[in-house]
Amino acid sequence: MNRPPTTDNAPSGALDRLLDAPLAVEIEFLTARARALGSARANALLQPLDLRVRSYAVLSLACSGAAPSQRDLAEFLLLDPGQIVALLDGLEQRGLVKRETDPQDRRSKVIRGTAKGRSLLAEAAEATARAEEQSLADLTSAERDQLRELLRRVAFQGR
Repeated sequence: MNRPPTTDNAPSGALDRLLDAPLAVEIEFLTARARALGSARANALLQPLDLRVRSYAVLSLACSGAAPSQRDLAEFLLLDPGQIVALLDGLEQRGLVKRETDPQDRRSKVIRGTAKGRSLLAEAAEATARAEEQSLADLTSAERDQLRELLRRVAFQGR
């Protein structure tokens, strides 16, 4: 069972000793650790909906109205195309998304959320918002906005 990591208690034992290590201030490490903690929280809250962070991301993009292709999803989410296929297969079997022929390129498929998918997405978005609230509890609203903007700039290289 995925339980959300607790951050309520002050670090103890080995964690206290390791906080002074040079690694504890490296941005790549800190972002990886923050991602791992946030994903664990989100996965725990998405579990009752039979979703995980990756399937939630695919469902969210499918329901966004952008009609992404499988290739678009793989590129945007930085996942292997095979992982996208597996995620889509699972969502499609549940009736949450459908693959349709792309009117611009009949060799390609676009992914669209179904009514059932959009309904589940609303519940899932609430769960991920709760996970984000837990992850960012120590930050002010202004700090959260600043963090979101900085991460967006890093993640999308100025786009």
